[in-house]
Amino acid sequence: MGRSLARRAIRSAAVARLEAAGVASPEHDADELLAHVLGTTRGRLALIDELSDEQATAYDALVRRRAAREPLQHLTGTAAFRHVELQVGPGVFVPRPETELLAGWAIEEAARIGEGAVVVDLCTGSGAIARAVADEVPLARVHAVELDEPALVWARRNLDGAGVDLRHGDLATAFDDLLGQVDVVVCNPPYVPLEAWESVAVEARDHDPHLALFSGQDGLDAIRALEVRAAALLKPGGVLGFEHADVQGESAPAVLSASGRWRDVRDHRDLAGRARFTTARLAL
Repeated sequence: MGRSLARRAIRSAAVARLEAAGVASPEHDADELLAHVLGTTRGRLALIDELSDEQATAYDALVRRRAAREPLQHLTGTAAFRHVELQVGPGVFVPRPETELLAGWAIEEAARIGEGAVVVDLCTGSGAIARAVADEVPLARVHAVELDEPALVWARRNLDGAGVDLRHGDLATAFDDLLGQVDVVVCNPPYVPLEAWESVAVEARDHDPHLALFSGQDGLDAIRALEVRAAALLKPGGVLGFEHADVQGESAPAVLSASGRWRDVRDHRDLAGRARFTTARLAL
């Protein structure tokens, strides 16, 4: 009888440990790690009653690491993003669910243009947005760039075979060969103010590359560089979309408005109602 209850008992203990450690989603994470160890899905865990000693030991080790606030995705090695699964690990920013909204906007804009739409993903990181656009708008021509070499390794893995033109470079100088030819520029830049160090989630602060997180004292340095480069890359009437911190719902769009190069500057909220990304159209 004890063995048949093992899975439920072990899972309950894991949830309690993660909750005590301050993990934001203890039940979800406990189930994801258990499914990973058992080689199944969360939805099929109820069909499994018993764990072997080896499985229980492996699960305990992963739960301990998660309780120490190591990112869940580093432990499983994957992150779901829209309709694709990405490989992630140390050295690359783990894509967040809220960024799927920005990717969805880029996908809609590319699909509206149709065949031959030119999309550029600046600061591609793991390659998440570029891969999603290539997956959902296969007739688009997708380009991506990443400055950080460890992150570039992960982007190469995730974009292999996707038909994306991936390059190593800086968002401020990338794609000289595409000046004035791009329909959609999309970017999830670093945007955390250096002064906000203590407020960053432990998982991100201690495990995501700082190049992907911090951007000057006010968090807007990369967005200022992005505004200039996007204006050079886009065709007249082309569109730009970029993510920002929830406290930058006014300051991030203001970077575009102040330059005088953009129209239809809009900010968008995520599913939790927080300011999340800005879009604009290059003036004709």
